[in-house]
Amino acid sequence: MTNLAGQIAKQLRAVYFGGNWTGVNLKDVLKDVTWEQATTKVYSFNTIVTLLYHTNYYIEAVTKVLHGEPLNAKDEYSFIHPPVQSKEDWENLVSKTFTEAEAFACLIEQLPDSKLWETMAEEKYGNYYRNLTGIIEHLHYHLGQVVLVQKMVGGDIIK
Repeated sequence: MTNLAGQIAKQLRAVYFGGNWTGVNLKDVLKDVTWEQATTKVYSFNTIVTLLYHTNYYIEAVTKVLHGEPLNAKDEYSFIHPPVQSKEDWENLVSKTFTEAEAFACLIEQLPDSKLWETMAEEKYGNYYRNLTGIIEHLHYHLGQVVLVQKMVGGDIIK
């Protein structure tokens, strides 16, 4: 995997499954999070469920673009998610997130590097490279939030 698109896919996988420079990944962080913890509101922070849904919202939207569909996403909807009211709901959300992340990485790997410099959807969004690497930056940002909220609801900070 020496092409740029392959390296982007590798970095995306590393945020989700491990092997990134920061040493933190979503799979390890979420492995012991219960559905009760994932839905616990701390101060004015988003819940872990909301953060997970929010990050996956953009993966879903750009996956559709990579399949040739128009970009159909609005920031205002990216935090509105179905309720998680059970262990099964939580496990389904986590499973869906990791499955879609892997599928997204596979699509990125298939892109010719020349596609990375083309406009994605509309000029105002910039090129594919900007959007794909932006998604990775966005994931790291929210992964940090998930870690902090997890520590709080897990009792590491707040008893």
